[in-house]
Amino acid sequence: MIDKNIPIKQADTSALPGTALLDADGPFINPAIESILQFRDALWSGPLILLLVFTGLYQTIQLRGLQFRYLFYSLKLVFVPRFLTEQSVAHTAPVRNKSKKSGDLSSFQSLMTALAGAIGTGNVTGIATAVVSGGIGALFWMWVIALFGMATAYSEALLAVKFRDFNQEGHACGGPMYTLKNGLKSTYLAMAFALFGAIAAFGIGNLVQANSVADAVYSVHGISKEITGGVMVLLLGAVVLGGINSIGRLAGYLVPFMAVAYLGAGFAILGVHADQILPAFGLILRSAFTGQAAVGGFLGSTLIMALQQGVSKGVFSNEAGLGSLSIAAATAQAPHPAQQGFFAISGVFISTMLVCTITGLVLAVTQVLGSVTPTGELITGSALALDAFASVYPPLKYLVFIALVLFAFTTTLAWAYYGEKCVEFLCGTRIAYGYRWLYTGVVYFGAVLELELVWGITEIANGLMAIPNLIAIILLSRVVKTETRDYLKHIK
Repeated sequence: MIDKNIPIKQADTSALPGTALLDADGPFINPAIESILQFRDALWSGPLILLLVFTGLYQTIQLRGLQFRYLFYSLKLVFVPRFLTEQSVAHTAPVRNKSKKSGDLSSFQSLMTALAGAIGTGNVTGIATAVVSGGIGALFWMWVIALFGMATAYSEALLAVKFRDFNQEGHACGGPMYTLKNGLKSTYLAMAFALFGAIAAFGIGNLVQANSVADAVYSVHGISKEITGGVMVLLLGAVVLGGINSIGRLAGYLVPFMAVAYLGAGFAILGVHADQILPAFGLILRSAFTGQAAVGGFLGSTLIMALQQGVSKGVFSNEAGLGSLSIAAATAQAPHPAQQGFFAISGVFISTMLVCTITGLVLAVTQVLGSVTPTGELITGSALALDAFASVYPPLKYLVFIALVLFAFTTTLAWAYYGEKCVEFLCGTRIAYGYRWLYTGVVYFGAVLELELVWGITEIANGLMAIPNLIAIILLSRVVKTETRDYLKHIK
């Protein structure tokens, strides 16, 4: 997922209503945009973060630390196909759903679709931004929120499978809107989630991703944004128009490839700086509780800054609690709701504890924090990450660049499905195919336009969609415990 603190180019808003000119040489500032961005910052820096943390802690206590006790089990389900088959065959209890039908994708493909939406440029660019803003200690708090977020992800994935429906075409339909409708019997909250999810899909999942790809391609290769936008439309349309089966199949190939390639590049850097790994961990722990002193162009950070940056980036890196990953989880051909919950635990672990950690450690051991441009500007975001990888093996810069482009592209694919399911919930199945065409076409505009206002609106929607989802998880925690006990007595 794209991180909300990546610097955004200032758009020319002089033609927009309410625009004011500050001075003869200054930029145009739209008061409406400024208000939207202020609301976004208030939402993500306070109440929502507290609710996400509370939900993770509450579910961890309710499930008695399930994500710690069964972490190895969940990873075996993902990485050992024979083990998954044995578990699926051994568990004969039917899925507790209104329908005895199965899902559209295998559990692995469902997880890869969820990871496609979660592992985005925010896992690289966002972590680099967090380290610049909050110091290297932000990584520690990112780990903390991820460890508790595993319980949240487990719960929402389990509920998505349990309360899913099937549409007229026989495809699985699930996620927080169906959990709220079928589990809590709250149609209004369900519609609220679907509305915010549909808005977020066009923004965070589409326009912003396309814009990031176009910017990256132009800066590295000088290819115009119009050409990049046209190519993205063709590539995205070839997959999205085929529906969830096409998305799931491609995600099943691309996500493992790009994750392994990126992790491999990271391990190569760490191998060269092996003597710096333990000192880096020591610096992370010290900085998490004391802040970090200024170095180079880096002005230093405080404990509060490290905590805020770590928590917010941890949430953005794995999407645990936002509700999006459970839409993908509902497509799984899982023999029991709890089994897909264990897949979700692995997803959070891979996204944050592996991908984000590698990014953070590479930044730490290469000591690029505080680097500045020839003009004296502090380097941050994707530029800092690319510099860190290129500092040892210059060609790795291009490998990481390819990974960033693939991260953004697969995120766009996953959010195409998330948005379709939200729109389908609100308007019915007839709109699905038309939505796919619209979603595909909008990518072009994301590549060529400036998106300051889109950023603000969609990040607010992204945050607001989490609130009804977290309410459902907390109020249905008893259902999660019951389903978990039923599943565990079989695997024990």
